[in-house]
Amino acid sequence: MASPSQPLSLRLGAEGQRALETIARKRGITRAEAARQAIAETAERESRRAGLAAEVARLAENPVDRAERERVMADMDAVAADWPE
Repeated sequence: MASPSQPLSLRLGAEGQRALETIARKRGITRAEAARQAIAETAERESRRAGLAAEVARLAENPVDRAERERVMADMDAVAADWPE
């Protein structure tokens, strides 16, 4: 069951106000809806980042993946042209 809406009061600086107005105008929505969407989108983005970071950590700890990464890097080094300095 969804919880009832909770009012939120915040002060936006000039930059935040412009950003909110831009989102609302481009999407054809109210400023309140623009703020709700921006919060939800930011939360989703942070969740994805955390998931990717956890996956990278798991892969970095996996000895099979680590060995494969080292093999690929060695192969790349072997065929890479020398860069002039």
